[in-house]
Parts: sequence; C-alpha cells; structure tokens
Amino acid sequence: MRVVHHLSEVDSLASGSKTPTHVTIGVFDGLHRGHQRIVRGLVRAARTAGHQAVAITFDPHPCAVLGDSPPLLLTTVGERLALMRTLELDTVVVYPFDEEVASTSASDFIDDVLRHLDLAEIRVGPDFSLGRGQQGNVQYLERLGKRLGFEVRTIEPVEWQGDVVRSSRIRDALRRGDLEVANGCLGRPYRLSGVVIHGRGLGRDIGVPTANISPPPNRLIPAGGVYACRAHTERWGDYAAAVNVGTRPTFAPRPGSQSLTVEAHLLDFDRDLYDQVLKLDFAARLRDERAYPTLNALVTQMRADIKETRELLS
Repeated sequence: MRVVHHLSEVDSLASGSKTPTHVTIGVFDGLHRGHQRIVRGLVRAARTAGHQAVAITFDPHPCAVLGDSPPLLLTTVGERLALMRTLELDTVVVYPFDEEVASTSASDFIDDVLRHLDLAEIRVGPDFSLGRGQQGNVQYLERLGKRLGFEVRTIEPVEWQGDVVRSSRIRDALRRGDLEVANGCLGRPYRLSGVVIHGRGLGRDIGVPTANISPPPNRLIPAGGVYACRAHTERWGDYAAAVNVGTRPTFAPRPGSQSLTVEAHLLDFDRDLYDQVLKLDFAARLRDERAYPTLNALVTQMRADIKETRELLS
C-alpha cells in the first residue's frame, strides 16, 4: 500500500495513461466494521475490474477545523494507515484538511479528484457528505456522476447488537467502559498506544511494577477502571497485562502531576520499557477503580486482578 499526501502524487501509480480507480472518502477514525465493509467491497470490485483501489482520509479531523468540538480519536493517523494496509488498498491519500478545504464546494473537490484520477466509482455510506456546507451528499454525488462519468455506490451500514456501527457509538461505549459494544463495533479489541514514561515507582514499591504510558494527544482513553489487556512490546513480544486507568485514589496525588494515568502490569515480565512504545489491546473490563483503606488491601485486590487477567487471557 502506498501512502501519499496529495492527489497529484497518485498520478504516477501507472505509467502512461491513468488506471481507472475506485475511491472511498472519509475520516475512517477507528476503521470499524462499517468502514471495513466499504473498503473490502471497494478492493474486491477494483481487483475484479483490474482497477486501482484508493482511499482518501482526512487529517486532522474536520471538526477540529470547522470550529466544532473535535472528538477524541479512536486511532492516530499512523494506526489508521496500519489498519488500512491489512485491507490491501493500493493507495491511501492522507488529505490535509484545513480552512481552504473546508470552504471548497463538493463540485470543486470532485473536480480535483478527476484531475488526478480516472475515477470509475466512489463508494461511501448512506450518510456521507463532503464539501462546503456538507453539500456533497449521496444524491448530489450521483447527479455529478451521471454528468461526469463515474458511478456512486452506497453501502448499507453494519449493525451490531441491533444498532448501527458508528465511530461516535464506539466513543460513547469506551467512555462507559463498555468493551463488549466498543470491541464488537470495531471488530477487534480497542488499542491504546503510548510511550512508557517514568512514574512515581509506587507499583514497584509494593511489588507490582507497572509501565506508565503517555498516549498521544486527543486520543480517547477508556473509562476509569481495571482492565485485562494484551500488551505488545517493541522488543520482547506480547504479554497479558492488568491495566489501571484512573487517578490512583489510594495514593495522595503528586503536586503538578496529571490526574489521569494509564498503568500496565505485564504478567511474567521484568524488563526496562522506558521510552519505548507500548500497545495495549483492551480485552475485558474487570472492575471500577476505587480507593482502599490500606496498601495491604490494595495489593490484595491487585493480586486478584492479575489472577483474573491471567485466566481471561491464558
């Protein structure tokens, strides 16, 4: 899969005349089951026709530019691209979304696509829209397609447990700590990655060392609580991990420290992870975070959490 940052870079996909392309457009935050249905169908149709499969994804999230409150993200751009690579797209255009793009009409945006691609098909969901004032909905694109010679194919949304899969639904579920809904809509465990930073060493002091991770800005962190996760290290493979998300209410806060922490105790692991990226796949929520009257009571509960994590992920 090739990654470019401007449509003009797609011109060189093939020598000589342009290769017809099947295109899908969107943010694709989380690349959930609905996104996957669109992309898989796009790739399948392009392969059958001997065409190229191209996804155009926007960065940053349009809401961050349009003045709305931008949502906390389910994936970074890098994570989104890694997921797209597994779906065998030929090219992904990471399209910079700025005020100029926000003010561009749907017709002008499609004209720009047509300047650089031999557009055979646009494949989107039924609620899709683009362009200034969200003018470019499916019906508008269909009219453009009839005039300009491309097809618009609308893909019905995926449902999970009786409701439509949407990025907003996944965000709401994660804020509640509902991994069954979030992971079900994603089609995989929710992943949170971050660089391992130095903490207060409290876990090591009580015999349960933890890796404190610093997630990227604007990433959605699941609701406070204790989780069973699968941890992916840079150098030493994968381990089961008991992960606490929260404010460590049993301990007095350190002045100037961040209120929210993500701490992972990797089972059967004793190596230095500082300054490395640790990826946590959230498999199950064990309990709420709560304060304990003594350190002994906290350690007893942590041992129970570790045992439950081992049993769940064995």
